[in-house]
Amino acid sequence: MELVNSKAEVYAEQLTTMNNDLLQQIQTDTLQNHPHANMMSSFTQGRMLAVLSRLKQPVYILEIGTFTGFSALCLAEGLCENGQLHTIELREDDAATAQKNFNLSPYAKKINLHRGNALDIIPTLEFKWDIIFIDADKTGYIQYYDMVLPRLHKNGLIIADNVLFHGEVLEENIQGKNAKAIHAFNKYVYNDNSTQQVLVTIRDGLLLIQKN
Repeated sequence: MELVNSKAEVYAEQLTTMNNDLLQQIQTDTLQNHPHANMMSSFTQGRMLAVLSRLKQPVYILEIGTFTGFSALCLAEGLCENGQLHTIELREDDAATAQKNFNLSPYAKKINLHRGNALDIIPTLEFKWDIIFIDADKTGYIQYYDMVLPRLHKNGLIIADNVLFHGEVLEENIQGKNAKAIHAFNKYVYNDNSTQQVLVTIRDGLLLIQKN
């Protein structure tokens, strides 16, 4: 299912601030060499993450799902002078690639890469988060949300990716387990009175969640 008109997407890309050289190289390398390149944030989505981070000027960012490091580097653009970004990756090969990419960036000393299961790692990170980006296994979204929300600052922002899940959540009878999990997550957040949210139909859908 085509979620975004292809002409509109090309038009948006043409009128969006370009990536820096490193981000462009990461995108190119991932698209050409990674068998699951579709898991990477798109160009316009990455720029949106960067703008949101610049507006927020966070001290602490948490990312659940590093992949090859593209989205982390976009989010890192808004970090305040003494800010830190903590990102978690389960797959060792992707973590190794991401670390190499981080080492090439001016944010290398601000990014902390954690290897392993996010459910084990998150409780060890005793920070109050300003921004949290969730882009990991879809069946775990509700659990991640419940785990991180208490440690999110008031007016802090959670960004959840893939909340349209390739359009499968739009079907009358949702079939796949991931689509069912995402639909359940979207409804769960909607019914949470401690937050406000807006679902943005960029690429595969972003849910922007602000803590009251």
